[in-house]
Amino acid sequence: MARTSDKTDIPNRLTKAGRELFSHHGYNATGIQQITDHAGVPKGSFYNHFESKEAFAAAIIAEYADYLHRSWEAMMEDAPPEPMAAIRYVFTRMIAYHECCPTQAGCLIGNFAAEIALTSDTCRAVLQDAQFAWRERLAGMISLAQAHGEIRADIASAELSGLVWDTWEGALLRMKIERSVAPLRRSVDLMFDHLFQPAAAAGIHHSPTLE
Repeated sequence: MARTSDKTDIPNRLTKAGRELFSHHGYNATGIQQITDHAGVPKGSFYNHFESKEAFAAAIIAEYADYLHRSWEAMMEDAPPEPMAAIRYVFTRMIAYHECCPTQAGCLIGNFAAEIALTSDTCRAVLQDAQFAWRERLAGMISLAQAHGEIRADIASAELSGLVWDTWEGALLRMKIERSVAPLRRSVDLMFDHLFQPAAAAGIHHSPTLE
């Protein structure tokens, strides 16, 4: 391996390798030797930067959460100005990402939560922060859409964003099982075209036909 004076090179290579392996194989099925081999660094160098596999996973979750934040900000720069249109744009972009991803590995936060949230308090705390940040960003967009009369206002934006998170993560699991983004599209359409519609709009769609 070529030597480098960049002190961030090895930890960056390790986290990149760890994120790829954890995404494809999961936390429990990935060992430190696999990570260092994938990163192209000596196994001993792992412990120069991370005290344990658990601490390493927590660092990757935090890094992934930052990546989601930056991705969200980038999408918002191109999103339409109307609040509901902006929400739809963000989810359309996210669905397109998963559709283009060859492995359709899902969300790293959801994957980690399923594997280690019950066994690692360290990772659980970072996972909680990451999913809360995602929900907070969406709640802000929902609040704007509520103010414009585009989303029902009888339920708090934080509650609606929590429902979106729960539904989205469940749809990602179905995506992996069915090898298709169809569950993502169906879930998003059901939420935004029906469940989130203001009461008046919902009444138009669902009122019985009088003959």
